[in-house]
This record gives sequence, structure tokens and C-alpha cells, in this order.
Amino acid sequence: MSDEPDLFSSPGRAPRAQAARPGAPLAERMRPRGLDEYVGQPHLVGPGRLVSSLVAAHRPSSLLLWGPPGSGKTTLARVIAGALALPFEQLSAVLGGVKDIRAIVERAERRLALDGKPTLVFIDEIHRFNKAQQDALLPHVERGTMVLIGATTENPSFEVISPLLSRMRVLTLQPLEAGDLETLVDRALADRERGLGKLGLALETEARKDLLSHAQGDARVALGTLEVAADLAHGRGRRSIDAALVAEAAQQKTLRYDRAGDQHYDVVSAFIKSMRGSDPDAALYYLLRMLEAGDDPLFIARRMVIFAAEDVGNADPAALPLAVAVKDAVHFVGLPEGRIPLAQGVAYLASAPKSNAALLALGRATEAVRESGTLPIPLHLRNAPTPLMRAQGHGRDYRYPHDHPGHYVAERYLPPELRETRFYEPSDEGAEAAIGRRLAEWRARREREDPDPEDSG
Repeated sequence: MSDEPDLFSSPGRAPRAQAARPGAPLAERMRPRGLDEYVGQPHLVGPGRLVSSLVAAHRPSSLLLWGPPGSGKTTLARVIAGALALPFEQLSAVLGGVKDIRAIVERAERRLALDGKPTLVFIDEIHRFNKAQQDALLPHVERGTMVLIGATTENPSFEVISPLLSRMRVLTLQPLEAGDLETLVDRALADRERGLGKLGLALETEARKDLLSHAQGDARVALGTLEVAADLAHGRGRRSIDAALVAEAAQQKTLRYDRAGDQHYDVVSAFIKSMRGSDPDAALYYLLRMLEAGDDPLFIARRMVIFAAEDVGNADPAALPLAVAVKDAVHFVGLPEGRIPLAQGVAYLASAPKSNAALLALGRATEAVRESGTLPIPLHLRNAPTPLMRAQGHGRDYRYPHDHPGHYVAERYLPPELRETRFYEPSDEGAEAAIGRRLAEWRARREREDPDPEDSG
């Protein structure tokens, strides 16, 4: 989500001197006019902190601001530019491209030649630029034509090219605390020039609590919802905003995260780890978080299929077919009814006995194959469809297990070089405990009864 809907700000004007446009949303009107008004991010802003120190020393530095929507990335870039009295250009990577970068660079070069000042260029959603677009910024950052501040909701390690990343300081912004949001809300209610002060409205205690909860650390959500609630109250002749007005303004409690971003993967991670930790309550909670945020239910079902094989395994062999059935059911009925089989499947998987023995066996077998290469198949296991192959010993002395008591024969199947290797070691959980006992008995018989490996290969 972009912190600023416009493609450009007014080129070259310091943000402190630039008033919000007429009719701008409350969140835009209430942007801090200087670093002293900035709220939140105390690890970056405040006496002795990095941003404050850079400004105090008047040391322009290229920065990458990484944080969730509404945490103050655009605002911080604007107040830094204002505090340093640098020309300011703003570009949205969602709408801009190399042509727009060239135009900004041309203006920045002219300014540098005239007054010796670099231009502070703020690029919102910088992770949306492709490699070529990011490459186009490099020489101008290196020459000092521009001081670059980028904003991203994505992990910059994955989305920003290494040469550009190495020339910027990465600053991590956190969702605003409830106290920070409360400060912004109270400031907006009291401010008669830019805020809602002229309306003389009070915010009731329960309404305040609901508003802060609804915002989930996002200043724009808090101020946007407050503005709508204030309009509703004023239009109805009320002197206070109650919980019902906040609920009406919010319409519904939005469980928001970027489905392509880090918050998405955090919720998915919590979902999987809750099932792995055998906590069906937490797993169901995170399932609903994903569904309410608009995740594809088939994406969730696919993760459950993988989980059933990876984390439940043979401790409960019914888990995998059940997970596949959930996937088929969701595909067949869709939403909203598909939530029911998803919930059933999540409750089952979280409550099932757990074993990752099959996954570990896969890893061990993979390592053995890569290390040992293509070892010869023992002759008694080779296919023998022709007389020539049979004459060469293919299939000779193979013993058919179903012709023996218990449908088992003490035979060796691995190549002789791997004779003593054990890949699959069942756990003692659930049904796998019985598998482990059975395999232990068969392995013991094999050790006692099997012929010399040279004779069988």
C-alpha cells in the first residue's frame, strides 16, 4: 500500500513549506511539519537516535525505509528533506518508470549545478521497480546528484538489487504502538487549523478502544476512520463519537496484510507452526486471519497437504488423504462453504500425532544418492524380459515375498555399498510406533537370515 497516492510531489519544494492540498484526507492534512512533530519509531527518531543525529549533523544519507503500511515511511522522508532544506522529489514506483527517473535526474543535475545541493528523491514502493529501473538510479546516487530514500513493505534483501542496497542504510519501521496512534488521534481532534478541532467532538472511551484496535498500527487507517466517524457525528448533530459510529465508519474490522509481503508469510508461518505444535485453537485463528484477508483457500489447502506428509506423516496415515479431500472439497464448493472443510482439516491435523520421520528419510536418501551416484542395481533385482538378460543373471535367485510366510523374505534390496544404511527410522508416535516395531522385526530377521551380499548381487 502506498503512503502517497500522487505520482509526484511538487518538484523541488521542501515539504515543510508545502501545505496539504484543499480537501485532502485528514491523514494527509495532519502530516508532521517537522521532525519535532513526528510520532513513533523511537528507535530511529529522538535524541541520539540515527535519523535525528543525521539531521542534526546535516549529513544527507541514502536510506531504505522498510515497514508495514501506515508506519510513517513517507512522512519520515518528507520531514528529513524539510529538516535538511533539500529540494524534494517524490515518485511512486507503481506508476513511474525509467523515463520519470530521467526527468527527475535532469532537474536534480540542474539544481546541483546552480546551488550545489543534491535533491532528496523519495521513491515509494521501490521494490516495484525492476532490475533495470533500479540500476538506473545507481550512478546518480554514487555521484551525489541525489540522496535516495526508498520505502518498501517487502523484505529488501529479496526485492532490492544488491548494488543499490549496499549504498543505502536500511531502517526498519514498526507498526505504530497504541499510544502513538492515540497521540495522533488526539492531535487531530484538537487541531483547529488542519484537523477536526472546529467540530468540537469528543471520542468516547469504548469508541477510542475500537478505533485503535481497528487501525492495527496503521496511522492512515486510524485517521481515515476517525474522519468518517467525525463526519457522521457532525452530520447527525452529535457532540461525541461513540463505538457505533466507529463501527459504521470502519464498516467491518479488516484483517489486513499484503498477500505478497512479509506479513502474509508471517501469518502462514504462524499457521503451520501452530499445527505442528498441536494447538488447534491457534491454527484455526490463523486460518481465519488468512481467509478474512482474502487468501486463496486453495493456497491454504495446498499447505495443509504438504503439512500432512511433512509433519504428521505415518504417525497418522489418514492425515494425507484427509488433507487431499479438504483440497478437493474446497475446490468443489468454493467459499464461503469451503471454510467448513478447511476448519475440519485444520482441527484434525493440529490434533493428530506428529512425525517427520518420512521427511528425514527423504533427506538421508537424497544425500546418499548424491554422494554415491548411480550404483549398480543388484542382479537379483534387475528386470529380465529376454533370454539374454536371464542368461546374464538378471533376476536370478529373486525370492517373491508373497510365496513366503508373513509375505516377507529376508532379502537385501539396497546396493552392497549401502548395505548397512538406514534412511527411515519411525518414531514412536501414533500408528508409526507399530510400523517401527514391524520394521525392527523384519530388519532383525534380515540380519539373521539373509545370504551373503556377494551371493545376491
